[in-house]
Amino acid sequence: MGSIAQWGNDLYTGKRSIDFIGRQRQWYAVSAVLITLALIGIFARGLNFGIEFRGGSEYRLSGVTNTVNYEDRAKSAISQAGLEGNVTATVIGGNSVRVQTVAAGERNDAAKAALAKSFDVPVTSVSASLIGPSWGESVSQKAIQALFAFLFLVSLVMAAYFRTWKMALSGLVALIHDLIVTVGIYSLFGFEITPSSVIGFLTILGYSLYDTVVVFDKVRENTAEAFGSRRMSYSAAANLAVNQTLVRSINTTVVALLPILAILVVGFTKLGPGTLLDLSLALFVGIAVGAYSSIFIATPLLVDLRRREPAVAELDAHMARNRPKDAQARSTSASSAAGDDAVAVQDRATSVIVADAEADADPTDSLGRPVHKWAATGPRQQPKRVPKSKR
Repeated sequence: MGSIAQWGNDLYTGKRSIDFIGRQRQWYAVSAVLITLALIGIFARGLNFGIEFRGGSEYRLSGVTNTVNYEDRAKSAISQAGLEGNVTATVIGGNSVRVQTVAAGERNDAAKAALAKSFDVPVTSVSASLIGPSWGESVSQKAIQALFAFLFLVSLVMAAYFRTWKMALSGLVALIHDLIVTVGIYSLFGFEITPSSVIGFLTILGYSLYDTVVVFDKVRENTAEAFGSRRMSYSAAANLAVNQTLVRSINTTVVALLPILAILVVGFTKLGPGTLLDLSLALFVGIAVGAYSSIFIATPLLVDLRRREPAVAELDAHMARNRPKDAQARSTSASSAAGDDAVAVQDRATSVIVADAEADADPTDSLGRPVHKWAATGPRQQPKRVPKSKR
């Protein structure tokens, strides 16, 4: 845990850095592949719309004790009732079976009887409901209207808040990216699209936008400081902002995905298909894709859109001109420091040599006459006095 915290702190302070902006072509390539696969799935395989959109009859059998080969048994029963068309069967909660087919009409009672006989349950345990396609069409139209209204209002708010339409455009591109990839995943894996799924699609747009706005707010703060201090280019300031918010984005995404994952596991293993499972599946896929676009798509695209603005271009040119000088100044400073250290070492060596030489030299008296070491180091003797009679 300590190493992760240290890693996040190093990213925030700039001690470590991941080059998100410099590698934008790699991220664009990954997104292009994802979008291409999504479009292939949407237009080639098509979307698996639920009965709420295409209309038809739905039968629910409760108290089923034997669900072996439930799909084949359901198709055989519907065929015996004289209904032709696509039949889907799903086990719900372990002892219930849901069967969806075309509108039964007058053959509704025959279909109920055939299903009850096939699954060995009373006819009273089989409930039938008829869903018209007009309801699904109405839901689709309202969802599309809500989507366009949402995107329009989001554009206005972001442009007003960040004071540049390019941030709004970058955020919208990230939102559309998330929507296409999420719907494409549904198409490729054959997940059923229900009204609950549509609600989930609209919900993930809000989550993705929230994460993008947090990153953009830090980008605005760092780039404003870069314009004022002129010590960092626009792309470097934006890249620092993504690094500073990276740990927060990861933590937020993980915290959001864990409970949704728990709902998915319970839904697939215990509850079966339903509103809760459809909504959680859309949220899980969308939140994961939205976290990717906020980090790897939105900010690199913003830098590319603003790269040719006069102020941004002038700041980048200023940093390009001063970068060699800064490097030379750092080199000169390092050389000067190394030279000072060498001079200091040489002075210390010279002092030691002089001290040793002075220690080895014979001492002198006050008149400069040499005095032998043994005399100088021996005890001081008083001169001997001669009597006057012998002078």
